[in-house]
Amino acid sequence: MDLRVAELHFIMPIANLASVLAHGILSYEQASRLRHASVAMQPVQDHRDQRRVPRGLRLHQYANLYFHARNPMLYKRLNEAGSLCVLRVSLAVLAIEGTVITDSNAASDYARFLHPSQWALIDFDDVLAENWTHPDDPRRYFQHKSRKCAEVLVPHHIPRELLAGAYVIDRTAGTRLADHAPHLPVTIDPFLFFRPNAW
Repeated sequence: MDLRVAELHFIMPIANLASVLAHGILSYEQASRLRHASVAMQPVQDHRDQRRVPRGLRLHQYANLYFHARNPMLYKRLNEAGSLCVLRVSLAVLAIEGTVITDSNAASDYARFLHPSQWALIDFDDVLAENWTHPDDPRRYFQHKSRKCAEVLVPHHIPRELLAGAYVIDRTAGTRLADHAPHLPVTIDPFLFFRPNAW
């Protein structure tokens, strides 16, 4: 794995932490059976519901992580940032049988589905870039936007034992997180949430 990737990320409402600590991170399909808050955008989920990993499961049967959460998905939820956290997940998930990585948003028609050992085929300069804006090149903008959302797809669920901590935008969110998960290490990182001065 690229040495810049020390962990994987899962964007979620703080309110769901108790459930995640009890059940792990679930696939969209499994999570739908539990009462939970969601940051999913329905048109996107409708599209993902039609997609299947080659020689694998449907996208909704995987628990999906990002290589980096400072991406278009989180950006679209900035008005909810105070109620969100980004879970830090161990790279050990890459060893779970059936895990697949993608070089861009898994719902993209151009996404490649790869074995974790093929990580070198992913453009991590794009994935880990601070932003994806290219004002003078619309084609490059859409390509980079999709690459920022490169994913790790883990069949069915991710064990809670692989959770390493969580990021939040500010101290208020950190206090809220501690109420739900008092033993989970928390890091305040406003830059991750696109707000470098949110202290």
